[in-house]
Amino acid sequence: MSLNSSLAPQGENVFFVVTNLIVTANQRQETCAESESIPDAWCYTDSDCPPGEPVVAGNGVKTGRCLRVGSMQRGTCEVFAWCPVETKPRPVKPLLGKAEDFTVYIKNFIRFPKFNFSKTNVLDTNDRAFLKSCRFGPKNPYCPIFRLGSVVSWTGSNFQEIAVQGGVIGIQIEWDCDLDKAPSECNPHYSFSRLDNKFSENSISSGYNFRFAKYYRDAAGVEFRTLMKAYGIRFDVMVNGKAGKFSLIPTVVNIGSGVALMGAGAFVCDLVLIYFIKKRHFYRDKKYEEVRILRVLQGLAEPSQQGGTPEAEEAGQPEAHLRGGTRKGKGCAGQQHLQTPRATWLQGRMSRTQESPPTLDCVERGRFSLVFLPRPQMTTRPPACCALPAVPPFPQAYSAAASLSSLSGHLGKGEVNVEQLQNLQTVDA
Repeated sequence: MSLNSSLAPQGENVFFVVTNLIVTANQRQETCAESESIPDAWCYTDSDCPPGEPVVAGNGVKTGRCLRVGSMQRGTCEVFAWCPVETKPRPVKPLLGKAEDFTVYIKNFIRFPKFNFSKTNVLDTNDRAFLKSCRFGPKNPYCPIFRLGSVVSWTGSNFQEIAVQGGVIGIQIEWDCDLDKAPSECNPHYSFSRLDNKFSENSISSGYNFRFAKYYRDAAGVEFRTLMKAYGIRFDVMVNGKAGKFSLIPTVVNIGSGVALMGAGAFVCDLVLIYFIKKRHFYRDKKYEEVRILRVLQGLAEPSQQGGTPEAEEAGQPEAHLRGGTRKGKGCAGQQHLQTPRATWLQGRMSRTQESPPTLDCVERGRFSLVFLPRPQMTTRPPACCALPAVPPFPQAYSAAASLSSLSGHLGKGEVNVEQLQNLQTVDA
């Protein structure tokens, strides 16, 4: 048996199956006694029923009369309403218990316009008898014919129990498609659940029901109606879908975002470790290395102790060519040196200090060490060639090297104390 409901629509993607019914036939607009199940309609005298006052949770408007049945002291107010009013109690057995064998055809289409892809939950076949013989099941997901009793049982409920006072069942159809694969891999997935709260049978909140009426006119043209209170099962069909396909641009964007977040994370960690933790000084010392330039030894401050002034010592020495070409000194030939503006400035700054500056033969830009030489007592001659090789300059990194060969023009007797040369002070640039 297939379902054919003549009720008004209950909502979008929703259908309702009636399982129980209370019918109040031939109602007309006139006066009658209100139902005894309504407390606001109870009365003992006519003064308890003020005319024109509506009955709370009732069926009509009070007329001012209190109606009693027999010799009872308590009665009910007379109302103007659709009479007779509904008086039947709740059902205890389903009128349509066999509705569990009803079937419903749920047809679903999905479409992903971005990928120009669409599909349905019905098997693509030319067999016209397929829909008449198939039933939905775990092994047959492309048959859209659902048996109501099976749907209710998949939610963990009993159809005969839920049919007495009604309920709400949710049918979830989920499409999760990877469009990098074949279209046959994109299949619907069904899930079933009970949406209403499952109260006890005696609870006023249990079940699902509503009222509706059908209106007629008699031969005299007077309107009358049939009121029906329907109990049943409401089925909500919910469809969700998502599809994905590999794309290079979103992949690159996501990777770039991840790398940027990693860099920001490192910055935040350094900020916390350097400024906020208790042992921040230890971490700062390990992360950063301080480099300081030592001043010239105090022994250079007194040139008089070395026997004569620098000018006097320089007067008798051969000229050293610093602007390129061949240097004609004692023991050093063919050395190429570059005189840079940085070297000239450094010599000028050092000549203005209170201390006696070290003798500089050539100053190079690069990763060298600045060597400060005291004026020792000469015992041996300096090596033949001692100038440091020139290295291409690095931005913002300057150093100087004092050539021992230049000392031949400034150290008097041309002899060097080897023991003192081993005690040179150097600082890494």
